[in-house]
Amino acid sequence: MSDFAFNHQWPSTDFSFFMSTLARSVALVGRPNVGKSRLFNRLAGKRISIVHDQPGVTRDLITANVPADRGGYLLMDTGGLGLPDSAATAAIVEATEEQVDFAIAAAGLVIFVTDARAGRKAGDEQIAERLRRSRKPTILVANKADDAHWETAAQSEFTSLGFKNFLMISAEHGNGMDGLHSKILQMLGPLEEEELPVAVEEERIKFALIGRPNVGKSSLGNALLKDKRLIVSETPGTTRDSIEINFDYAAPDGKKWLFTLQDTAGLRPRTAVKTPVEFFSQNRSHEAIAQSDVVFLVLDALEGVTKQDKVLAGEVLKQGRGLVIVVNKWDYARKRFEDKPLPGYATEKEFQHSFLKAVQRQLFFIPDSPIIFTSATEGLAVTDILKEAHAVHTAMRTPLATGLLNRVLQGHFEVNPPKRIGGKRFKCYYAVQVARQPFCVRMYCNSAEKLDDGYARHLAAGVQTAFRLRGCPMKFDLIGKPQRTEGSKFTAPPKGTKGGKGGRNFSPGRNKRMPPMAEG
Repeated sequence: MSDFAFNHQWPSTDFSFFMSTLARSVALVGRPNVGKSRLFNRLAGKRISIVHDQPGVTRDLITANVPADRGGYLLMDTGGLGLPDSAATAAIVEATEEQVDFAIAAAGLVIFVTDARAGRKAGDEQIAERLRRSRKPTILVANKADDAHWETAAQSEFTSLGFKNFLMISAEHGNGMDGLHSKILQMLGPLEEEELPVAVEEERIKFALIGRPNVGKSSLGNALLKDKRLIVSETPGTTRDSIEINFDYAAPDGKKWLFTLQDTAGLRPRTAVKTPVEFFSQNRSHEAIAQSDVVFLVLDALEGVTKQDKVLAGEVLKQGRGLVIVVNKWDYARKRFEDKPLPGYATEKEFQHSFLKAVQRQLFFIPDSPIIFTSATEGLAVTDILKEAHAVHTAMRTPLATGLLNRVLQGHFEVNPPKRIGGKRFKCYYAVQVARQPFCVRMYCNSAEKLDDGYARHLAAGVQTAFRLRGCPMKFDLIGKPQRTEGSKFTAPPKGTKGGKGGRNFSPGRNKRMPPMAEG
């Protein structure tokens, strides 16, 4: 039996299963660039989908739960049907259309979005025929009807498509939205009593998959969901929006863990971001980091740790999120050992241990983060991602008992005292936890300036070990004497990396080469 229990499951090809299971759901469909994403954001009441004039910006299926006071339904934004060859590869077009097929099959109501300014196109007629065959209740919407001229043209052009329910709106300016809200509620009907919110759902652990383009984030997401929910392509930049999906996991102890998965666009160096769409995608990915409880940094086993991976790890710690490292595509290493062992390594296990040590050297500043070796395509250790998400999230909520905290710190000061700076050594008189997520420890000390970043990381590692806080970043808030000088030190990124304090540039392990396949 599967150890997963999803809120929603769907087969990859036959969508007839959904003809009645998601009755209170609304899907937006239409050609590319007719304004579906802007309308989605209007109906959802917040900015979720990226809005841009470039066709094909939305590719994955984006969902949002519209609250009960606005109708109480699941809203789905889909990729445009009929993407031109210049906008995407054939594989992406096929995957996008499969997502649209699912949305139509799953929806209790379809909103067919057209462009009043562009007028009726052949693509609109093809979609209309597709919807008539589905026999789903449909509202035909002529979007971008910003003035009387467009309204008159749309009235004559689109009514001949034969849909009884026809409205003209402007999602950009909000014109006609009240009428659309009313029509949606009329066609969905009132919320049943059992559908009304009666209790607050148990908190979900929100985690994000981040990394450079094409390291396999969407493939890992699909492996976790056990379905082709996210579009996967070898073309870098396939994922544009940050996708949120709720799902449940049946833990080994019989308990149910609730998760929200965020799949993000591949994060490039800022100098490599060339288009507005890439800019907004990158911003969404950074927002996903800030909104997550735990972040999984996905590395490519064929490339190891790169400079951009170090930057991303620093960004996660700067935001104070829990951090876990995932080495994806480990099946390639296995296959190489099946043919012939790599020079210098007798077994795959020996090579994996060497690879792990190399990753730890390159990312020496991370807070003892767990490192998972996985393969999305083969399902290797995929559930370990959920187990570590739960473990790190639980650790992030651990209270740091003041007595033990001070004993741990004092023990480190005695065994390995800090070096003298300006003739004086850093001294801590008293420490207390003042915040968590991220952890913040306030230390009353002789001088805030006497604690260097390297020793701060040493102290943080000691606290993390004592309280079992693997993957949990820590911040020290320093209160100096005799003058009350306040300063904060994150123990996370070293100086010279993104998220650090700047200044001199550390070059850890410069001459320590990673094993084959791990060198970045």
